[in-house]
Amino acid sequence: MKKRTLGNTSLEVSALGLGCMGLSFGYGPETEKTEAIHLLRAALDTGITFFDSAEAYGPFTNEELLGEAFAGKRDQVVIATKFGFKDALPALGLDSRPENIRKVAEASLKRLKTDYIDLFYQHRVDPNVPIEEVAGTVQELIKEGKVKHWGLSEAGAQTIRRAHAVQPVAALQSEYSIWWREPEQEILPTLLELGIGFVPFSPLGKGFLTGTINADTKFGEKDFRNIVPRFSEENRKANQSVVDLVQDIATKKGATPAQVALAWILAQHEWIVPIPGTTKLHRLKENVDAVEIVLSKEEVESISQADLQIQGDRYTPQMQAYVNR
Repeated sequence: MKKRTLGNTSLEVSALGLGCMGLSFGYGPETEKTEAIHLLRAALDTGITFFDSAEAYGPFTNEELLGEAFAGKRDQVVIATKFGFKDALPALGLDSRPENIRKVAEASLKRLKTDYIDLFYQHRVDPNVPIEEVAGTVQELIKEGKVKHWGLSEAGAQTIRRAHAVQPVAALQSEYSIWWREPEQEILPTLLELGIGFVPFSPLGKGFLTGTINADTKFGEKDFRNIVPRFSEENRKANQSVVDLVQDIATKKGATPAQVALAWILAQHEWIVPIPGTTKLHRLKENVDAVEIVLSKEEVESISQADLQIQGDRYTPQMQAYVNR
């Protein structure tokens, strides 16, 4: 597995990470514990060293999975987790008060069975707590050795600058993929200027870019894509052109659409580390193999410059209210 460094930090990770949310939250019933731990350990065996969790995933059970899976292997992995929701429940709103940040850090350390967190993200920007205060609190945790690096998730450019001025930000985590390109407008230039790494979540468009979802797909009862406008039946049908584009290149390269979608992101900048999630071993291997796929300049540009009119918002209005603050 190739390695990448997140921004101007010493934080070296595998070129592809693993988003662990889906094992516990968001896409349906939790993965059976033994299966989830097996997948996490299999990911490490394939060379993935970067694992993304959060107290809100479950809540709590996702961190516990990582703690058990990597017991005795802590020095082999880089673990990211997050703070920022009231009682770890997004439905209850945000809470980045210093006392809650500290509370979350201590609880996460116990669940992860570790004495330090490699990368501690603010899950969403809390408008009720100045970002300078948040940065200062995490800075104290870094001085105490409980946190190594910190990051932001779905933050706006000005917030990133203000946070970085207090305590250098190692990474920003936000959605980015062939069908969600907004970060290119302001976020990526800001990260490049400041020397901050970028960790795209949903690099496969929440599964759409794999080519396995179409207008006829039925999602499970607990799958949050049921409420995402972009995944309405009408919009899935309208957005099929993006899959066709990726599929065409994949066919020519003897690859899969998912691999081309990941290779396109990896080709953007050396400081970008996507974190696709999966609950299936064969998808894990498929994603890992994408690191070895090199797109030509022409192939990258054919995707980047395609006139794709993507239909549907990526979030509900309530979820969107937490973004780009």
